[in-house]
Amino acid sequence: MLRRIIVILFCCSLCGFAQGKRPFTFEGMMQLKRIGEPIVSPDGKWVGFSAVDINYDQNTRKPHLWIVPVAGGEARRLTPASGPGEDRIRFSPDGKRILFESSRDGGSQIWVQDFDTSAGNLTGEPRKLTTISTEASGGIWSPDGKSILFVSEVYPDCKDDACNKQRDEEQAKSKVKAKIFTELMFRHWNHYFDGKYSHLFLVSADGGVARDLTPGSHEVPPFSLGGQDQYQFSPDGKEVAYSSNIDEVQATSTNSDMFTVPTAGGEAKKITTNPGSDGTPIYSPDGKYIAYRSQLRGGYESDRFRLMLYDRATGKITDLTPNFDRWVDSMVWSPDSKTIYFTAENEGEAPIYAINVTVPNAWPQQLVDGFNDSPVPTPDGKTLVFDQMSIAAPSEIYTAPLMFPQCRMAVLPGTYKYPDCLLTKARPLTTLNEAVLSKVQMQPLESFWFNGAAKEKVQGFLLRPPNFDANKKYPVKFLIHGGPQGAWGDDWSYRWNPELFAANGYVVIMINFHGSTGYGQKFIDAINGNWGGAPYQDLMLGLDYAEKNYPFVNKDRECALGASYGGYAINWIEGHTARFKCLVSHDGMFNTESAFGTTEELWFNEWEFKGTPWTNREMYRKWSPHLSATNFKTPLLVVHGQLDYRLDVSEGFQLFTTLQRLKIPSKMLYFPDEGHWVLKPQNSRLWYQTVNDWVDQWTKLTK
Repeated sequence: MLRRIIVILFCCSLCGFAQGKRPFTFEGMMQLKRIGEPIVSPDGKWVGFSAVDINYDQNTRKPHLWIVPVAGGEARRLTPASGPGEDRIRFSPDGKRILFESSRDGGSQIWVQDFDTSAGNLTGEPRKLTTISTEASGGIWSPDGKSILFVSEVYPDCKDDACNKQRDEEQAKSKVKAKIFTELMFRHWNHYFDGKYSHLFLVSADGGVARDLTPGSHEVPPFSLGGQDQYQFSPDGKEVAYSSNIDEVQATSTNSDMFTVPTAGGEAKKITTNPGSDGTPIYSPDGKYIAYRSQLRGGYESDRFRLMLYDRATGKITDLTPNFDRWVDSMVWSPDSKTIYFTAENEGEAPIYAINVTVPNAWPQQLVDGFNDSPVPTPDGKTLVFDQMSIAAPSEIYTAPLMFPQCRMAVLPGTYKYPDCLLTKARPLTTLNEAVLSKVQMQPLESFWFNGAAKEKVQGFLLRPPNFDANKKYPVKFLIHGGPQGAWGDDWSYRWNPELFAANGYVVIMINFHGSTGYGQKFIDAINGNWGGAPYQDLMLGLDYAEKNYPFVNKDRECALGASYGGYAINWIEGHTARFKCLVSHDGMFNTESAFGTTEELWFNEWEFKGTPWTNREMYRKWSPHLSATNFKTPLLVVHGQLDYRLDVSEGFQLFTTLQRLKIPSKMLYFPDEGHWVLKPQNSRLWYQTVNDWVDQWTKLTK
């Protein structure tokens, strides 16, 4: 905390210098490169990664491959900016080839190209490895470099690709577009079920016909919005571990389990029986163990992610983090199979931790502070490579030595933050966005704590506007995060960017209410069955605290904005307080009962509202914003996407209809081509422009 205060004071001392920089703009944000996970070459000399370029005029997002020396130096493109686009670089075990994904020939396929390990260049021409009609993605090399594992969505009753191709062509040509459903999960996230399931395929690195390793009517790997692969080769290449949910009713189940299957072919073996989610299998380099993440409670997607260890010889499963009350996220083994490095969100940051698997009941030791992701050690075990971001800058690739500086400060077991003298020092390996960000005035994130619901400590954050003047009073954008099991922190976002919200003269305030991640599982669980209770109290008490303790906050010019659960919270606020000048509700739940009937992941609603609308109707109605419509007073902007099947567009229509019939000033921004998130560049610009104009209109910001 002292270090952060020093940073804030230092930034304030440079106000004169900052005056020469311009505020952040949407156009500037579109110029930033969106860097993917780092991949270290087998010789430890290179880090490969992808970086996404945005073309606003063409309304496209196109990734390309980059390379940078681990020892430091200039990052450079491996594939040209004018090229067709490539993603997901992976080095062959000998380092002399790479594979990547590209849609240069139409649909996504796996490509291979030679790599010069000494110069760090691609040589020769790329060769298309897969030609499967159902497309290929997620490719990884076998340990001997002779095979490649990839993912493709296929019809489970088709025995070959010709069958899949024929089926797709028949559906495309058919004049009848009707669908018949016989079970739930008939649509998910942003698409309708078309009869296909993702399977793992094995193909020779020389090309040829791919072989389906996971036939059947189950997704392998399960649907995911990101994160690590849910499959991996064993070090000897004789088996593949993967996760899959084989429960009968997918719509009410979070019970993915771990399986292994021989690469030579044969029956899969289920190695976990936990009722919750088991996934992200990672073999230890010596082949003795499989590390994975596990949630113990079934039906609850926000249970604590634990780090588990499966002994391949005995089948014994050990919980490595039984008392570590944080969510284990991205993880990786050390080369000597003694340590697992992982990230875990903690109080607005995501430090990198290390745990020694050879020591019983070892407590994770913090290595690197800040907000980090995708750690990977170099083959010699001396350096850690990872992504790091902040609220003021998107991800860049960093390195840190794997050593522990000495200091006299004792660190007790159960401590989640370590003194600076115990942390290894990270340095940036890439600075791809420095040219843009060096001309922009960004503000540091300030943290504050207050007594929230049940007088428990709750954390909030504040961001000052550019060219801040302590003698002025500023209007407020009060941001409410989604999830609800999510959190604000010192991280970057393109969809809800606090720096961009502050840029036109606003103070931005954010509260990590009960239900937020990074404060322990009890704090997370406090929102279950209590959506408009403790979280709402935290939001109001946190804003009260900011108004009282920051004299530059103008409490008479405040607007609240939120998406997903944040949209629900805005709808709840509409019926329970008139303190805001305006509100913005994006993809929010308005009617809890209708939302149950139109969503796809029913486990979410059934857990959060403790049953169904017919088994616990009182709970659904208790927390339904639509039943407080007689109290609505505040002008409200509604935003919703037609392809949002998580929270159906009918929720937004119901809200807008109610506001209009009550003659409350309101507007609706409707996207026919977006889902739960607004992703297309031109749509994103319209979103920011519409939202900011709405806030300006009602807070009467002086231009």
